[in-house]
Amino acid sequence: MTASSAAVLWTGGKDCVLALLHAKNEGIVINQLITFAPKDADFLAHPIKVLKLQSEALNLPHRIMEISEPYKEGYENAIAQLKTEGIDLLISGDIDEVNSFPNWIKERSNASGMEVYAPLWQRDRKELLNQFVANNFKVIFSLVRKPWFTRSWVGDLITSAKIDQLSMFKELKGIDLSGEQGEYHTLVLDCQAFKKALIIQKSSIEQKDDMYYLRIDEIGLKEK
Repeated sequence: MTASSAAVLWTGGKDCVLALLHAKNEGIVINQLITFAPKDADFLAHPIKVLKLQSEALNLPHRIMEISEPYKEGYENAIAQLKTEGIDLLISGDIDEVNSFPNWIKERSNASGMEVYAPLWQRDRKELLNQFVANNFKVIFSLVRKPWFTRSWVGDLITSAKIDQLSMFKELKGIDLSGEQGEYHTLVLDCQAFKKALIIQKSSIEQKDDMYYLRIDEIGLKEK
């Protein structure tokens, strides 16, 4: 796949980072990271300040594009704007349908003719998780939901042992191994593409409704 100007849809979680690496391995030149967000949004699982540090670690510019309601038109307008600015390929970490809806980004890109590359789409979940361990990613659980998880998971790294536990939860509790239905979210603190590692210096585990999440008060970058 070729593109003159490509952008990764960026959440800071495991899947967008893995999609970025797959794209790089395909020879795609990535120009920037894009986060679609409502006005004044800051996400419990993916704080904006962390996304900014990840972009610095990757040495890629990060841009937040405001999306307003109605969201269907909001996304289509934002993607069309990127197209007019010269972006001709969006790289997505989407893995599967959510609540039986088709790929949202691909659907919203049709109107403007934007190409979408989703290298993880409908790949085996466990095989994807194993890639993080095999490639020495440092990925933490930044948010988990009851009743599937307890607060003890928050801040833990994805390891082979954790993948085994997730597999057991899939059998016993019916979760999606990759958290595609919102069962859990992650943050990537380091991987082979990062020129610096993210270091959490001060944090706490908080609860909101059915969610436990990592509140990050202080975080910085460290030379590798």
